[in-house]
Amino acid sequence: MYKSAPTPCTRRSRIAGFSMVELAVSMTVLLILTAIAIPSLMRSFRTYQLNDAAARLSDMLKFTRFEAVRQNKQINFLMQASGTGWLVGTDSNGNGSIDPKEKQQLIAGFATLLPSGAPPSSASILAKLGATSSLDASKSGAAGSVTFDARGAVSSLLAYVFYLGSATNPEFGYRAVILLPSGATQIWTAPNGGTWQRIG
Repeated sequence: MYKSAPTPCTRRSRIAGFSMVELAVSMTVLLILTAIAIPSLMRSFRTYQLNDAAARLSDMLKFTRFEAVRQNKQINFLMQASGTGWLVGTDSNGNGSIDPKEKQQLIAGFATLLPSGAPPSSASILAKLGATSSLDASKSGAAGSVTFDARGAVSSLLAYVFYLGSATNPEFGYRAVILLPSGATQIWTAPNGGTWQRIG
């Protein structure tokens, strides 16, 4: 029986690859998908930064409260300007400053402490807290201190609010850390120009 000789392979079939048209189409599709995904990824990243800054501030307040109870004495939570951000920490030794060995956090970069004029009104927070007096926002975005007593309560009957966000990019929204007179903390969120909702 006669067998035909195998057909020689062409050079194109031996070398796998893409034509210029296939490569151009693939790159176009990739660029379109990237252009669609970048705004969503950026929003997610900015949300993460805001949540992280609020969590770190809340954790420092909780740690200061714990220190006051542990040492059975008044302990101050301090806020000091540091470049374009804020250094917050626990004044465990009571010398009026945050020493290198004391627990501290730098709140800087995209999400930082803001004064009370930038974020939306805190009226919706008060309505949900059921408070009759206003929140004290004088400590937000300003150097100062908050004192916890030996029971872990704040030495004032006022609830304090600390606003976090970006002064130059308000479209990503804001966070608020509420320090209640009992010493407990809450985290709230609000879009630019929107109302506050509790998230933690």
